[in-house]
Amino acid sequence: MYAPERQQEILRIARESGRVDVLSLADTFQVTAETVRRDLKALDRAGLVRRVHGGAIPAGRLDFEPDLAERESTAADEKDRIARAALAELPAEGSVILDAGSTIARLAAGLPLESGLTLVTHALPVAARLADHPAIDLHLVGGRVRHRTRAAVDAWALRAYGEIRADVAFLGTNGFGADHGLTTPDLAEAAVKRAVIGAARRVVLLADSAKHGQEHFARFGDLADIDLLITDRGLAPDSVAAIEAAGTDVITV
Repeated sequence: MYAPERQQEILRIARESGRVDVLSLADTFQVTAETVRRDLKALDRAGLVRRVHGGAIPAGRLDFEPDLAERESTAADEKDRIARAALAELPAEGSVILDAGSTIARLAAGLPLESGLTLVTHALPVAARLADHPAIDLHLVGGRVRHRTRAAVDAWALRAYGEIRADVAFLGTNGFGADHGLTTPDLAEAAVKRAVIGAARRVVLLADSAKHGQEHFARFGDLADIDLLITDRGLAPDSVAAIEAAGTDVITV
């Protein structure tokens, strides 16, 4: 089977099943996993699928949301570098909001023991990493907990963020870009992210470059709402220039 024929069949399977994985496709077509990855890369470039950890989903699935384990293992090195760079953006004292997300959790894990910040989060994994931190004044925002992200959402969370004003918020996203702004698959989570933006004097977005240009179901802001983007060097220089021209500072690591 030639590559175009195989890619057409992969696209058909993805549309019927909602997702394909590399190892299963390699077995089905009796080719190497690397060959399948090249096929998925070609389909991704054509805008027909969106690559995710271990496989791909049809491009039309704007509501797809990976689970926590998948997020932790995707772009792990890039997320580690982004989280380390974000430490330099912490205030010496004052208040900080930490959003949900695997990169934000890495930032939480790296907070120095002497950090005496007031810290607010609605993310259970973030709170769990900081609960025994000796110097931090930790505030956990409540609400309905989404199993997919272990983040609190809905009215309680929104009300809590409406009552505070923090020095800086560190925000995560599933997708970002000049055309569609900041997006995530879930409306309730988007509402909380929007509230976090409104609750902070300064907003820092932590997002690996693979999320650039990705579009999801629920929109929660514009790049203009972000003071600083910390991403990896995979973000193209022209994209960096366009984001900075719109008023958002960019750090690549």
